[in-house]
Amino acid sequence: MVDFIRALRAAGVRVSLAESQDAMYGVDVVGVTDRAQFAAALKTTLVKERRDQAAFDYFFPLFFGAGQPPLENIPASLQPDDAETLRQALQSLMGDMQALRELLQQLMQGQPFSQEQLRQMGQQAGLDQGSEMYQRQWFERRMKRDAGLQRLQELIEALMQALEQMGMSAPARQQVRELLEQNADGLSQQIAQYAGAALAQQMAEREPQPKPDLLDVPFTHLGREEAEAIRDEIKRLAARLRSRAALRQRRARLGSPDPRRTMRAALKYGGVPLEIRYRTRQVKPCLVLICDISTSMRYCAEFLLTLVYELQDQVARTNSFVFIDDIKDISDVFNEEQPRDAVARVLAENRPGYYNTDLGGSLNTFAQRHLSCVDHRTTVIILGDGRNNYNNPRLDLAQMLQRRARRLLWFNPEPPSMWGTGDSDMLDYAPLADGVYRVSSLRELAAAVDKILADR
Repeated sequence: MVDFIRALRAAGVRVSLAESQDAMYGVDVVGVTDRAQFAAALKTTLVKERRDQAAFDYFFPLFFGAGQPPLENIPASLQPDDAETLRQALQSLMGDMQALRELLQQLMQGQPFSQEQLRQMGQQAGLDQGSEMYQRQWFERRMKRDAGLQRLQELIEALMQALEQMGMSAPARQQVRELLEQNADGLSQQIAQYAGAALAQQMAEREPQPKPDLLDVPFTHLGREEAEAIRDEIKRLAARLRSRAALRQRRARLGSPDPRRTMRAALKYGGVPLEIRYRTRQVKPCLVLICDISTSMRYCAEFLLTLVYELQDQVARTNSFVFIDDIKDISDVFNEEQPRDAVARVLAENRPGYYNTDLGGSLNTFAQRHLSCVDHRTTVIILGDGRNNYNNPRLDLAQMLQRRARRLLWFNPEPPSMWGTGDSDMLDYAPLADGVYRVSSLRELAAAVDKILADR
């Protein structure tokens, strides 16, 4: 309970010493035999605000168990003949999948991972070096891969084929499949529980860190509450950027004299420079936004679109497009609704799914249908991490856009050290852009937008 309370504090939940003591007193009264009453006693005494309930519900099963059902001993659930057929089928598979033998035996017998197995998997995945809950899914994937769970579906399908060839009935095969998938899910949940509990314990063992400025929190680390706070902050941020842009516009109108235009205007006065003409350097940009709204980029795209459309009085024209596997024109949505409502609608209508990011294909669609949006006055901004799922990046189209537009800029939340890793084509895209800005936080995103408004 003490570690649980410390983890809540590390996660940002305000829990005083008196409230911790109240939790102890409450549990002393209701006891620990009824899980629901035990959880209710803790939540009632420790959680004061609705926004902290999600943190409580997240951490509680990590310290006090998820209450998942036990695994099933599959052979014991079958008829003797089916159990013997299953044993023979397993023996036929063992020669091809030696690495999965131990996991397969656990799966069939309904044996959970031992603490020593979990500890070894966690150690191989580097779990002891973890420090934040946002790393949990990454460690889970590593541990499941090391345990062989990611190959289980392949193993189950091979087993089903072997059982069918040996003459096991369809109902019996279906029963075996369901029990195997149930046990596999149980093992997967056990790994997820262990990874989460280990990270929560490590959070509890260190002193709570002061919260960073909201403008500096990386988009990849944002929680739901922090994202909501940023949505409230964007309007104030846009007001500051608007003031700075308006000041630059006024200074441009009162800028340095232009001798050539002044002498031309003086001709009608016999060469006497009675009218001083000035250089006009500050112009309102014409923008085309092409935004990746796949899972890893949604917050960044949401905040960029909201910020730009909050600043429309400082922009000559904006055409906006979003893409995951293909591009879609969303400009009309912003003509109908306020920026925040329009962005929420766009994201609701374009959810990430099974399809993969394909920037090259999206650029091809843009070139075929929307190229008229780009001319010599246009600043094209591509917001994306350059990850193309090994599809054709269509560098020729990116180069064509750069030549056709006034300039092509790239906003990327990933650090340059990640470019070129895995399916990243950023090292090929970057030389084709007139500028690349890192936009991993709201402060960096605002700075990049401000530079565009300072167009000369």
